[in-house]
Amino acid sequence: MPAVSFFARFGFFFVSLQSQTIIVEIMKRLLFTVLMCGAALWSVAQADNVLPREDQKPVASVDNEIYSVVSQDPQYPGGQVAMAKFLSDNLVYPAEARDKGITGRVVVTFVVEKDGNVSNVKVLRDIGGGCGAEAVRVVKKMPRWKPGKANGKAVRTQFTLPLNFSL
Repeated sequence: MPAVSFFARFGFFFVSLQSQTIIVEIMKRLLFTVLMCGAALWSVAQADNVLPREDQKPVASVDNEIYSVVSQDPQYPGGQVAMAKFLSDNLVYPAEARDKGITGRVVVTFVVEKDGNVSNVKVLRDIGGGCGAEAVRVVKKMPRWKPGKANGKAVRTQFTLPLNFSL
């Protein structure tokens, strides 16, 4: 059986350099779309925290308290779309994770300060291969946020952000 008919019969084909470039662009757009979907899901999850539950009533306290429930959540400058773009532009897949085929979700928590700066960045869930460290690096690099508000004034707010790593 000639090689050409074998490849044709089983649907194999040779990809030209131009086709490879197109495939890379499609993959970039697919990754951006996945990040956007993740950001949208995250936004919906954060919406559940707007109204305080009975076990999380805000208490009047000192100025340095970190709130987990606020009347207005902190916001990334430019909104969810801008945050997804920032993450896709700055997140670098760690070589160790790529080599080992590690994929999954890293969950990071941090405090958005009264002035919008990000502090106290910690990994809540790590998948290994350097993904947690990369998530922390990117979150620390974020620009100032619009701070969360409680009773009309800016307060320190705990924020949780899931980051998806997929090959």
